[in-house]
Amino acid sequence: MAGAGAGGGRIGWDELPGHVRQAVERIVGDRVVEAVSQPGGYSPGTADRVRTADGRRAFVKAVSPAQNPDSPRMHRAEARHTAALPPSAPTPRLLGCYDDGEWVALVLSDVDGRHPYTPWRDADLGPVLRALAALADTLTPNPVPDTPTAAERLAHDFAGWQRIAADPPPGLDPWVAAHLAELCAAANRGLAGLTGDTLCHLDVRADNLLIGPDGAVTVVDWPWACRGPAWLDTALLLVNVRLHGGHDTEALLRRLPLTADVDPAALTGFYAGLAGFFTDSARHPPPAGIPTVRAFQQAQADALLPWLRHRLTHPATA
Repeated sequence: MAGAGAGGGRIGWDELPGHVRQAVERIVGDRVVEAVSQPGGYSPGTADRVRTADGRRAFVKAVSPAQNPDSPRMHRAEARHTAALPPSAPTPRLLGCYDDGEWVALVLSDVDGRHPYTPWRDADLGPVLRALAALADTLTPNPVPDTPTAAERLAHDFAGWQRIAADPPPGLDPWVAAHLAELCAAANRGLAGLTGDTLCHLDVRADNLLIGPDGAVTVVDWPWACRGPAWLDTALLLVNVRLHGGHDTEALLRRLPLTADVDPAALTGFYAGLAGFFTDSARHPPPAGIPTVRAFQQAQADALLPWLRHRLTHPATA
């Protein structure tokens, strides 16, 4: 889900087994002569823009359980979701997938673009927000069969406050400790409010967005796709905006078309569920191959909690 990964050591094209590289070359249609590892994103597997001898380009993601035991499953999910996305969606196209039971390699269309600058600038934020609104319209009704609902996808994550209440970590914020019952109830309301028939990305952050030279926005990395409310991805983006600073996220929430008319209690509950997930997850050891995930989750919890406290304390202004 959102914020599930954070940077770690990433392998490169040359570290892939020969049979995996050959399979990718068969999908692309020629021999790869250049591979440039891409910054950003948080998979411990490869993330290379490749160029072939005849000038073709593609983006290659490959991983095995040796890098992280959960990453191959996520790559398989991303392949299924990406293959089913409509051509009108501003997403990369899946050119092919290789899966030998151990290594999973996705070959995607290469997107010429950069990540939005952080702290977020108006010149990037406006186009991204408009792109997310257009994406929600394009992906309603949900065009990908058999995707889980957002509530199914987030049920365990949104129980984070319950786990904290059962086993409080040392140094827990005093306000949080005094309001755990309220936070649990809010997260439950948030989970119940995740209804809808829009295909949602569920991991919208600056590193999963590309802005092209023409200003067009592409939304990449779709392993967590689910069916939920049209406002979900926009509300998620505001977590990233708040994390990096520079904008009044409360004001944005009130004026953006996708969130302005949403029940404030549902939005508060959504952010309560996320904050519980980040706070609970941050106290655990990092998963294999992703050493900085916990610091990233703690940073998101630290960014969300003051906003959540304000919304719970002053619901009339939320």
